[in-house]
Amino acid sequence: MTGTVIFDPLLPWAVLAVLAAVAAAGVGLALWRGLTGWALRALAALVVLGALAGPGWQTEDRAALSDIVLMAVDGSSSQRLGDRAALTEDAAARVEAAIAARPNTELRRIELGDGEDDSGTLLMTAINEALAEEPRGRIAGIVALSDGRVHDAGLAGDLPAPFHLLHTGRDTDWDRRLVVQNAPAFAILGEPVTLSIRIEDMGAAPEENAMAALDISVDGGEPQRFDLRVGRTVDLPLELPHGGRNVIQFSVPEAEGELTDRNNTALVQINGVRDRLRVLLVSGEPHAGGRTWRNLLKSDSSVDLVHFTILRPPEKQDGVPVAELSLIAFPTRELFLDKIEDFDLIIFDRYKRRGILPSLYLDNVRNYVETGGAVLIAAGPDFASADSIYRSPLSQVVPAAPTARVIEQGYTPAVTDIGQRHPVTAGLAPGGEGDWGRWMRQIEVEPQAGHVVMSGVEDKPLLVLNRVGEGRIALLASDQAWLWDRGFEGGGPQLELLRRLAHWMMKEPELEEEAIWAEPTGQTMRIIRRTLGDSVGDVTVTTPSGEEVQVPLQEVRPGQYEAIYQGPEIGLYRLREGEEEAVIGLGPAAPREFVQTIATDTVLRPAIDARRGGAVALASDGVPQIRAVREGRPAAGRGWIGITPREAYQTLDVTKVPLLPEWLVLLLASALIVGAWLREGRR
Repeated sequence: MTGTVIFDPLLPWAVLAVLAAVAAAGVGLALWRGLTGWALRALAALVVLGALAGPGWQTEDRAALSDIVLMAVDGSSSQRLGDRAALTEDAAARVEAAIAARPNTELRRIELGDGEDDSGTLLMTAINEALAEEPRGRIAGIVALSDGRVHDAGLAGDLPAPFHLLHTGRDTDWDRRLVVQNAPAFAILGEPVTLSIRIEDMGAAPEENAMAALDISVDGGEPQRFDLRVGRTVDLPLELPHGGRNVIQFSVPEAEGELTDRNNTALVQINGVRDRLRVLLVSGEPHAGGRTWRNLLKSDSSVDLVHFTILRPPEKQDGVPVAELSLIAFPTRELFLDKIEDFDLIIFDRYKRRGILPSLYLDNVRNYVETGGAVLIAAGPDFASADSIYRSPLSQVVPAAPTARVIEQGYTPAVTDIGQRHPVTAGLAPGGEGDWGRWMRQIEVEPQAGHVVMSGVEDKPLLVLNRVGEGRIALLASDQAWLWDRGFEGGGPQLELLRRLAHWMMKEPELEEEAIWAEPTGQTMRIIRRTLGDSVGDVTVTTPSGEEVQVPLQEVRPGQYEAIYQGPEIGLYRLREGEEEAVIGLGPAAPREFVQTIATDTVLRPAIDARRGGAVALASDGVPQIRAVREGRPAAGRGWIGITPREAYQTLDVTKVPLLPEWLVLLLASALIVGAWLREGRR
């Protein structure tokens, strides 16, 4: 219990000062006039002023509060390397026992693991959260048991007590890691992309400038091995094998004695894209939609277009010399024999046989399709005639045969049942096919192969797609698609339809009819399976450790099934359903916890030095003793660390007793005033 004098004035201190000055002036006047009662008058004034000041005696009943020591125990992945976990638990137990043996001292243990989204070890964040829950005036010390590889050291701020680090590293620790630099998100197909590879040794490596093996595999295939010098950066040119996501895995075999092999692997996911789409457009008889095709293709800067238009058929005789029909002779032989493989897509727009392209050229187009090329035929009335392009070697690859009937009536194109599942036409009309404008002509054809994804008059085939050998071919049985481009009766998705057609024929992975892939987010993946079938089975997921997990799929739209899968570990996963397979990487191959694995006190040194704390190596120095030190004194020494007792308390009760009660003030003031009057009256 403690006591102290307090004042609770009845008037402001400024008013009391004025009254004191007036009283002093009155006492001075009495003294100047020689009044013998001036001393009694002065005492009476002091009593009155003292009563107005409200003096009192306040006593407090206090209860001492214990000091609090925070102990942060790092349980992140890097702390599970070697014997660090055992060292940490042993040190934590000894610190707990030492704190428990100290009088009036409590311990708050803070457990932390890996941060979310590969954010690493957030030691200072955990300590700040604990400090926010405790009174800073009771914090006597902070002890961290960690390897020192924290990733939020800048959040240390102003700590209220000495900070100490008991780190778990050994002088003999060493580790090897693989670093991939300059890995782009996209790369152009057919052009090499350069990646910078570096193998580094950290810590007490047994050998300098050693050689290490590097294995490289694409999409989980058979790896290729190379030998690299440790510590040197090597530029490695790679050419992507296909469009879409390419998963490239780099790995270095684990060396004897290194801390971990978790940073010996790097996953790089690069999307392969085409630089330019080379298109050959062969136009026959001019019509209203001819310029639409040209404008559509020329509007895309990534399309290189060669347009071949037949304006004067051989049977037309008008007397104009052949040499004056054009500025230069059109290189048909070069285009259809020598350079045909350079084109990604050939479009025949209302083309019919006129003797310009011999059967040998068209047979070469057929061979071009079978060996991996792509052809789109936009059929007009000529397709149903005796001069039809179908009546040529191309008939072996065209997916539908004309019946010689041309239907001249308005109709609204519709997506068929199989078209609802096919990636070229799936979801083309979110508001329903009825929102599309009509077309006015359709060529009647009989499907012979492939899939009918759009229909027209009386559900007759309108768009037929087929795979031929290694290539693909599409037949659009109408020359009226330009009406959508003109916005007739509201138009339609012509641009999107032709874009999808082109990408499907270019074998873009996202438009494959039968495909499986995954979209990763952290350690979670969304598995997507597309099929033209009515159902699919479970997906077999093979984890990086080799475990197989069966994941059921749910249909989210016609032909598309999905599932959400949480990966138990970071690394390369394999997906398989039926004959479809895919690989995907979850998270970084080398998490942030394993970028730097050698224990150190350098990262936390500013926080340690700010309150004169210490750093102790548990493996070599053991668990230090804990001592009490005064504020501002060194808080660490050889074999010991210090905490600062705070002597905090809690006030249980407060008692206030006035020193000048009213009756005493009245009695004293009256007595002094009467005494002064009597003394002066006798004189």
